[in-house]
Amino acid sequence: MKVVIIGGGPAGMLAAIGSAQNGNEVTILEKMDMLGKKLLITGKGRCNITSNLPIEDFIKNIPGNGMFMYSSFNNFNNNDIIKLLKEEGVETKVERGNRIFPVSDKSCDVQKALIKRLKKLNVNIILNAKVEEILVNNEKEAYGVVANINGEKNKILTDKVIIATGGKSYQGTGSTGDGYLLLQRLGHTITKIRPSLVPLTASKNNGLELCKNMQGLSLKNVKIKLEDTQKNKSIYEDFGEMLFTHFGVSGPTILSSSAHLLRYKNVDELLKNGKIELSIDLKPALTEEKLDERILRDFNEEKNKVFKNSLDKLLPKKMINTIIDLSKINLNKKVNEITKKERKELVEILKNLKIEISGFRPIEEAIITSGGVNIKEINPKTMESKLIKNLYIAGELIDVDAYTGGFNLQIAYSTGYTAGIS
Repeated sequence: MKVVIIGGGPAGMLAAIGSAQNGNEVTILEKMDMLGKKLLITGKGRCNITSNLPIEDFIKNIPGNGMFMYSSFNNFNNNDIIKLLKEEGVETKVERGNRIFPVSDKSCDVQKALIKRLKKLNVNIILNAKVEEILVNNEKEAYGVVANINGEKNKILTDKVIIATGGKSYQGTGSTGDGYLLLQRLGHTITKIRPSLVPLTASKNNGLELCKNMQGLSLKNVKIKLEDTQKNKSIYEDFGEMLFTHFGVSGPTILSSSAHLLRYKNVDELLKNGKIELSIDLKPALTEEKLDERILRDFNEEKNKVFKNSLDKLLPKKMINTIIDLSKINLNKKVNEITKKERKELVEILKNLKIEISGFRPIEEAIITSGGVNIKEINPKTMESKLIKNLYIAGELIDVDAYTGGFNLQIAYSTGYTAGIS
């Protein structure tokens, strides 16, 4: 059987591996000048390959249509990708949060291993090949593609087409939304495309200046909470790392919170009206009472210190001026002159630092795309289109997305492999 795969990212490469292992004649058409370009930038260039969690827990980490993934996870799971990479010489390690990385900390090692396997399987790889049309006959069966290869149009006939062109995030890697257009022309429904796992912007009214003042500061072991202040309702809570930027906030906990926030009812209206608030607990391990005791202890150690010089043990240097400003305590006041009431207000700020959220950064800055081909139009057991026979859809094109932690790459491997073997 002849199989053409549109897109040479993680989903496309695993589709090719699965299909070629079954003895098919496989061709990958990749519009960029290399395979797996987006893979190279995942995990900050280290490649968060997958997660070490049991596969049943993956569904819990996929807020966007996780149930759709059951069959494909059964076909190809986290242990399978680790085994494949090991066979090609890539050893892996488990880090905080069950994240799995290559021991080398180099994403290029993962990319090279997958390409090595493709070559062993004699997969035909054609680069600089942009597919302009999927050919479909009157019986609604896909039978080929029209591709522009190095400036020349080519008609390629095939028995099966797998499309794995990615979403719209990180467009410099080739994910420019071409697949959505190709599939829309064939009658597929594309649900609303939005950025997910994306930094959040702070409001000019309340928070932007604060974030700018602490720009570049990374915090570890903090607790965050996103709240709908209109309904006094918690949207998302997390514990871990975050980062202040010139536009607002970023980092792992913030990116995961964005996946929840974009699905929250009337979120655009709430953001517009300043009703979404980020609350940061800088000292989650301490109760308010214990934190007050800790501050009092620091103050008592050097009673004649002025307030502005008294927080070095408690906070990162880059944060001290901001906290002092928020506390409204005279920065030159001696610590033994600070009242119990002032100390209580300081504790409140440290346990509940508030930033009004105004929106999401652009889709170009998102790690993944939320939205895509409606899952009702895809057979979850095979990834075949329910509208067009012999056409299979894999990876980020599908309206399925997850939190950070290697889950989105696993979705790509599993849906790709399932499409390949079906």
